[in-house]
Amino acid sequence: MFHDDQHGTAVVTLAALWNSLKITGKKMEDLTVVISGVGAAGVAIGKILLNAGIGDVIGCDRVGAIYTGRGEMNSAKEWFAVNTNSSRKMGTISDVIKGADVFVGVSGPDLITAADVRSMAKNPIVFAMANPNPEIRPEQVDGLAAVMATGRSDYPNQINNVLAFPGIFRGALDANATDITEGMKLAAAIAIAESVTDAQLSPDFVVPSVFDRTIVQRVAPAVAAAAVKDGVIRKS
Repeated sequence: MFHDDQHGTAVVTLAALWNSLKITGKKMEDLTVVISGVGAAGVAIGKILLNAGIGDVIGCDRVGAIYTGRGEMNSAKEWFAVNTNSSRKMGTISDVIKGADVFVGVSGPDLITAADVRSMAKNPIVFAMANPNPEIRPEQVDGLAAVMATGRSDYPNQINNVLAFPGIFRGALDANATDITEGMKLAAAIAIAESVTDAQLSPDFVVPSVFDRTIVQRVAPAVAAAAVKDGVIRKS
């Protein structure tokens, strides 16, 4: 099963993060990422970030931080608890965001403040993707965040799943794939990230435009090659 609002969003989030690291000089394995919202999209983002080699991921829902042994969790959150938050941080979003390198929001409006962003590590990366009103607005973190992205088209760095799913399905069909693997998703994220040239890359341009028709042409062959590598193609 591939769901664009879950896995497509996760792919584009990872692509944006890869390019953001080029700007901040940070390394994937050193990052602590806080995800606000541990529903379908949040879990998918957490999984792809872990597969990409992220140092640690901490998820937060309405109750607070997700950690092993916490009550009030469904099976998806139980999985998330076992595979993330290695230091078992507890508390609210404001508690766990302190010292974090990256904030990813797939929850609701106005959940974090400028003070929360100030409490993050140096050169914080903020992806506030709740629509139509993000977890924090770009104008509130102007001068605070090294890279700011939302899910909206009227701000720079729109993280939109439309950058991912047409190319992923084109590649899967071209390869006669029988499954959509994590390797295929990672390949799509890399292809999207590499669509932004060094000359184009800036804090306001870490993901390509949703109107760039060349993205499908880049993503599809990368996904097809990953399908072959992962051995999920239908034999003729």
